[in-house]
Amino acid sequence: MASSRKSSFDLTECVTDALSPLLTAGSTILLGLSGGVDSVVLLHLLQQLSPRYSWHLSALHVHHGISPQADAWAVFCADLCALYEVSLRIEYVNIAPLRSLGIEAAARKLRHAALAQQQVDFIALAHHLDDQAETLLLQLLRGAGVRGASAMPAITHRVNAPTLLRPLLNVPRSRLLEYAQQHGLQWVEDESNADDAYPRNFLRHRILPLLEQRFPAYRKTLLRSSQHFAEAAELLDELAQQDAELAIVGNRLDVKKLRVLGGIRGKNLLRYFLAAQGTPIPDSTRLQEMLRQLCNARQDAQVCIDWQGWQMRRYRDHAYTMSALPPPVDFTVMWHGETKVLLPPPHGALLFKPAIGQGISLAKLQLGIVKIHSRHGGENIQVDAARPKRDLKNLLQEHGTLPWQRDLLPLLFCDADLVCIPGIAIANTYLAQSNEAGVVVIWRAMLNMAEF
Repeated sequence: MASSRKSSFDLTECVTDALSPLLTAGSTILLGLSGGVDSVVLLHLLQQLSPRYSWHLSALHVHHGISPQADAWAVFCADLCALYEVSLRIEYVNIAPLRSLGIEAAARKLRHAALAQQQVDFIALAHHLDDQAETLLLQLLRGAGVRGASAMPAITHRVNAPTLLRPLLNVPRSRLLEYAQQHGLQWVEDESNADDAYPRNFLRHRILPLLEQRFPAYRKTLLRSSQHFAEAAELLDELAQQDAELAIVGNRLDVKKLRVLGGIRGKNLLRYFLAAQGTPIPDSTRLQEMLRQLCNARQDAQVCIDWQGWQMRRYRDHAYTMSALPPPVDFTVMWHGETKVLLPPPHGALLFKPAIGQGISLAKLQLGIVKIHSRHGGENIQVDAARPKRDLKNLLQEHGTLPWQRDLLPLLFCDADLVCIPGIAIANTYLAQSNEAGVVVIWRAMLNMAEF
């Protein structure tokens, strides 16, 4: 009995030591609850610790709908949280659109997306020492670099999302099972965990038992290796931050400076740039090709590299990332004085802001039929009464409008007159005069719709 008490005490102390320095009184912490033994044990521990430290505990169960038992698991989690008087939210997700990623990867992506949307300070996940060893081996078998091989961190700080905590990361699975049995806990078993067609299950059931016979401490040694990889990744990030000070401004990467850095250091900066833009990091082969095209393509080349629904484009001496753009469409939208007009995707939206002595003369617009057109080519505009009309193509080039935005740019016409190229030019005969009621037209591209 003394051994049982010590085991339970040690696990409680492990979670306390991991969380108490981070969570102040009043902190909100949400547990990702699958219903499996790992998350059930962590729920039991947090349910005891939260009153002691004045934490506000809740839980989230993500219903993937993959297993025939998915409904029963949700009911189990609801009953368990009701017993513990812990608030539970059940999030239903549809895995079908992401099946091309593989069932495991798709489920993980949806699960993390659901967790990231929660309005809490911290999210607790029940990953343990065996999970860490399996993750490291899987990453190495996939040819991961030092960042991938650093596996799962105990703490993950994220921008505009709750901090992820893994307080059981140093605890082996056997200890969690022991704790659950000692406390008479109930949990559900995912039948897919026995299917060794999944790579993780193949390692867990076929490879790791053999490894343990020869290397019984493999879990801790692999954890130590992942920590070494994490330190190396941190040093690479520090180097990339130094290079970024000279090469990255906002969402632009200076290709000239990237070229000077050379292959290895250039790839490190490119990887850092992509991570800062929130894009998926391509594999090593795609990253090398991306670096080659950015640095070696001729000056006037229209470089566009696609991967995982994103694009890397180069214009002049700068590289940009964005969600993959669908092709422009031909459209005409009437304007009847609305303050906001949503245009067909991917053309974004137009905002019309009233002004005095600025923008387009409302009186002039009221003399004709006002339409918003997509660009067709060959348009021109009279910007200066003393000079000939300007060709729209040349005007956009002079203004530095990015090539992929030129065909998306909406144009405002009054009858047959091109009146306004939003953000670039207004026809001189339509300019609002001093003290005259006018309207300022603002374009919000599809990638910048936050204000709409």
